[in-house]
Amino acid sequence: MNFLVRYCHAVLLAAFVIVLASCGHNAGKKIISGEAQGTYYAITYYDSQNRDIGAAIDSILADFDQTASLWVGNSLIRRINDNSDSVMSPMFCDMLDKALRVSRLSGGYFDCTVGKLVNAWGFGFRQGSNLDSSTVDSLRQYTGLPLTIVESAGNRILRKTNPETELDFNAIAQGYSVDVIADFLSRKGIANYIIDVGGEVIAKGAKPDGSAWVVGVERPAEEKFAERQIEITVNLRNESIVTSGNYRKFYEKDGVKYSHTIDPLTGYPVNHSLLSVSVVADSAWKADAFATAFMAMGMEKALEYIKDNKEIKSAYFIYNENGEYKTYATPEFEKRIVTK
Repeated sequence: MNFLVRYCHAVLLAAFVIVLASCGHNAGKKIISGEAQGTYYAITYYDSQNRDIGAAIDSILADFDQTASLWVGNSLIRRINDNSDSVMSPMFCDMLDKALRVSRLSGGYFDCTVGKLVNAWGFGFRQGSNLDSSTVDSLRQYTGLPLTIVESAGNRILRKTNPETELDFNAIAQGYSVDVIADFLSRKGIANYIIDVGGEVIAKGAKPDGSAWVVGVERPAEEKFAERQIEITVNLRNESIVTSGNYRKFYEKDGVKYSHTIDPLTGYPVNHSLLSVSVVADSAWKADAFATAFMAMGMEKALEYIKDNKEIKSAYFIYNENGEYKTYATPEFEKRIVTK
């Protein structure tokens, strides 16, 4: 049984939020922004009480990092990976449940047990090393292994089949954090808002004039530090969009380009023509996870999956065909496109 999730932050992505609000409709409009998870966050919301929630958002994201960030030395995921702790918090357990579900649905292309491989390839919090096929094979023995969750004294305990297995939630955590913020806003009675954490976006309600939120999908760049350009814009209503891509997160060595997206079935960075895929779903964690899974699969397998799946139907692919950018939108995604 393959267990779950992703191998690197594949959300570099897509989505600069374009908040198009008409003059005269800005009563109660608030915009806050800051830094979190090694990236930015930006939130636009409408609140009749004109509340400033910036400090609360910073606190939520700081607490979230203590649970799921591999870059926080004493985070829960680091303690579980180091086998110094095994008691899961409710949030950690929920993320793991969701990750395992996507792993099963994707046939193992989404796998959260790839922590050692991600670090070995140089895309984690540890320094990578020179890899050969025997090293990759030796690290793969720690991935795809069953994880057992047991109840003990009211706690949920994680048992790893092999203590050397390391979890990596990077392909689901940022999307999950967007959903956590969205839940906080909704509980505060704020119904109309758009949240962007490092390009992972969720939009709820509408703008004051009743129109949908508009979000841009990034055009793949030829250079990792190139200026960002918008490929298309899409309407969002009570949905999330996340883009996974390989065009900014990579490194070159001896003339070979290594993508940050690791195929957990082979242990190697993916090597195919798909440059990015944007997924629209009802939650950010789901869009995040499936965007990564589709990048690992490649376009052909991803389209086969979408054809046979009722849950994920809206996706936009940008790929390289003989040196030229090509695009494909599923029919459900096509309905959301505003401008090309």
